[in-house]
Amino acid sequence: MPVKKLLLCCLVLLAVNKHAGAQGKNVQKPVPIIFDTDIGPDYDDVGALAILHALADSGKCTILATMASNSHPHIAAVLQVLNTYFNRPELPIGVVHGKAVNMPAPQKWDSLLVSKYAHRIHSNDEVPDALSLYRKILAGQPDKSVTIVTVGFFTNMANLLASPPDKYSKLNGKALVEKKVLKLVSMAGRFDKELLSFKEFNVVKDAASAKYTFDNWPTPILFSGFEIGVKLHTGLELASTNISNSPVKDVFAHCIPLDPGDSKGRASWDETAVLIAILGTEPFFNRVTGSIIGRDDGTTGWDGKGSRDSYITEKMPDRELENILNALIAHQPESSKK
Repeated sequence: MPVKKLLLCCLVLLAVNKHAGAQGKNVQKPVPIIFDTDIGPDYDDVGALAILHALADSGKCTILATMASNSHPHIAAVLQVLNTYFNRPELPIGVVHGKAVNMPAPQKWDSLLVSKYAHRIHSNDEVPDALSLYRKILAGQPDKSVTIVTVGFFTNMANLLASPPDKYSKLNGKALVEKKVLKLVSMAGRFDKELLSFKEFNVVKDAASAKYTFDNWPTPILFSGFEIGVKLHTGLELASTNISNSPVKDVFAHCIPLDPGDSKGRASWDETAVLIAILGTEPFFNRVTGSIIGRDDGTTGWDGKGSRDSYITEKMPDRELENILNALIAHQPESSKK
């Protein structure tokens, strides 16, 4: 293994084990994760999904399902391509089937993946409605065990909260979430000086669902805001490697040259949310406690006297954190390693 690659792997291992305790006590059990994405409008979702699978392969999490809050026709197929690449072709996929945002990938990387790589699912109609799959999975999990990580719109969260009892559970949605979900981790909002005027993409595209979620969610919510990921650039190193037949590499290699602003790599908004959902905030970030305030226009506020929520702030130097994220994004499934 090249020295640079070995050093990056060591960085990842050190960070992964940091929060287990200075003496190696209280080793973390795999975190049960439901990953909810708008995969398409941006391609940092692909990096986030790669990190999710990398940490699952290292035993840090168990992926219960990959869900989509975007109803674009390529969504289910793209998720299946990526899950298949990481040797999880049977991983449950859910896509919002009702009223929802419908956004393609402007760089057309989604078309690239579905045309190049084998996948069993070709249409959103072939997978269950995300709401039904959420209720089915949550009903079967131990109490207070599931972490949901959202890196897209809050459509599925609002639908889940408002759902009535069904064949999977006698509980309504809010009660089911309160019983089964440990926490919600979201890439959403902005928590620096631009807080009161900024309309963050994941919030404003379905502002009604975001506000309903913020007003009614019954467990803690941890936010990675816009200001965190915008400073962390990843994917350029992966795009420059000789790794072949990797949909993750293909996306970054295709998209980075299309935007001069990505010359150092793509901003890593969604990757940071997955990282902290599974490994926790230490040693990567500090956190501030309070409660988010949702507004009808898609802006958000912050109540510093609240206690339900928290958002992350900078701690680890940017370059060190970028090295960790880049190493995780470059993870390859065993069958693809040379």
